[in-house]
Amino acid sequence: MKNPLETIESLVESVFGAITPDQHKRVIKHSEAYRSFRAKALSQRSLIERLADSITSVFGNIGFAIFHVIWFGTWLAVNLGLIPQIPAFDPFPFGLLTMIVSLEAIFLSVFVLISQNRESQVSDLRDEVDFQITMQAEQEITKLLSLVTEIHDHLGIIGKHDPELEKMMQKLDPNKLEKEIVAEVDGSDHKIL
Repeated sequence: MKNPLETIESLVESVFGAITPDQHKRVIKHSEAYRSFRAKALSQRSLIERLADSITSVFGNIGFAIFHVIWFGTWLAVNLGLIPQIPAFDPFPFGLLTMIVSLEAIFLSVFVLISQNRESQVSDLRDEVDFQITMQAEQEITKLLSLVTEIHDHLGIIGKHDPELEKMMQKLDPNKLEKEIVAEVDGSDHKIL
């Protein structure tokens, strides 16, 4: 499987031809900048967040599930008297087991929530950066369209009236766009705000 950098480079090569060393450096720089959000977040974690991530990664695998199946099976077998060499210490209805499992579930869910909250913050930051870059790109494209139109007019090239081009040359109003999307979503009986 290709890494993301190779995928980006092959896409650029397929569209524009061979990549120059300067273009290669820019692709690496942009790729590293995007990845750095996660790297920065990981380096700035508190002790509790590092602990939560470690616990989540250890307990979030199939080995942990297998361990619990064996542990519960052994616990039940011992306390139901199926293993006569070991005396029952938590008879039915298994109050001690219930308490241990409940406490484990509480702490594991807290650790998972801590990890998810941190990941959500990193994702929110990436989304905000993506939004800002998209808005900047939209402004640049609108400006380029205006410049091309001016060149077109300057050269005296007579073209047909293009309402789509006129619409594309208008500045995007993110607030208006948001209201339109919310109205559309509200119309479909889904509330997002």
